[in-house]
Amino acid sequence: MLSVVVPIYKNKKSLEQLSDRLILVLNEISVKYEIIYVNDGCPSSSWEKIQELCGNHNAIIGIKFSKNFGQHSAIFAGLKQSKGEFIVVMDGDLQDLPEEITKMYQVMLNENCDAVIARREVRHDSYFKIFTSKLFYFLFAYLTNTDQDSAVGNFGIYSRKIIISVLSLGDSHKYFPTMIQWVGYKKEYINVKHGSREDKSSYSFSKLINLAFSVLITFSDKPLRIVVRLGLCIVFLSIGIATVFLVKYLIGSVTVDGFTSLILSLWFLAGIIITILGVVGMYLGRLFEQVKGRPIYIIETILNSEL
Repeated sequence: MLSVVVPIYKNKKSLEQLSDRLILVLNEISVKYEIIYVNDGCPSSSWEKIQELCGNHNAIIGIKFSKNFGQHSAIFAGLKQSKGEFIVVMDGDLQDLPEEITKMYQVMLNENCDAVIARREVRHDSYFKIFTSKLFYFLFAYLTNTDQDSAVGNFGIYSRKIIISVLSLGDSHKYFPTMIQWVGYKKEYINVKHGSREDKSSYSFSKLINLAFSVLITFSDKPLRIVVRLGLCIVFLSIGIATVFLVKYLIGSVTVDGFTSLILSLWFLAGIIITILGVVGMYLGRLFEQVKGRPIYIIETILNSEL
């Protein structure tokens, strides 16, 4: 059985076409399948469209969150609901082309691997989004000491074994691509075509910034080590400057320091201290969220499911 998990947020325009193309592809593969749409608290009428599709196709399962919990929480809800031996994860805006599933499925069978992950050859995104994506993955690779590829997203086909391992991770903040990398197993990467977006992106610039900070803080403690090194550098610099002024005092050549240099020094040190406290505070905030043990999503309704 093959499961397809699709998080949905403001994808009403693309749902009909996405479903038709998915059903056509999955029938060509000639396997039993299920399509799981997870409505992530979308304020538009996406859920009404999912209800209509579930009424027309028994193989389509609809999950409705009680509110917006985020794309990756929606992915994990779909993964937990899925029953297939192989699970496809893709976006619902038709940038991940359903027709590429056939190629990934064949590689999965031929190479006997646990995951076949799509690498977008030519991205149909704005230059700004491509640039910020590359910047994020560059920083993420540096902070986690891992290899990261900005052309790789959620789109791929995964074995039940690797999905069980990912679901077992207890992180309160989920980021599916990184968790797939962390659990290991044999993976293959193949180039796929990238489609044009049918719906407006659900990620605003502020949401992208928040996601980036959340991922960096959740999966790396290197920022803490960086600020410690920065603090030590300032300490040694201060010792050097103090030594210079001590020598000047002993030889009688001390002059009155200017007001400007004093104020600039105070602002500089205050900025460093506040930055360090901010970084530590973000980690404490993540720890606070983790120990509360709240669920990462709440399901209000499930359609076409026995569970």
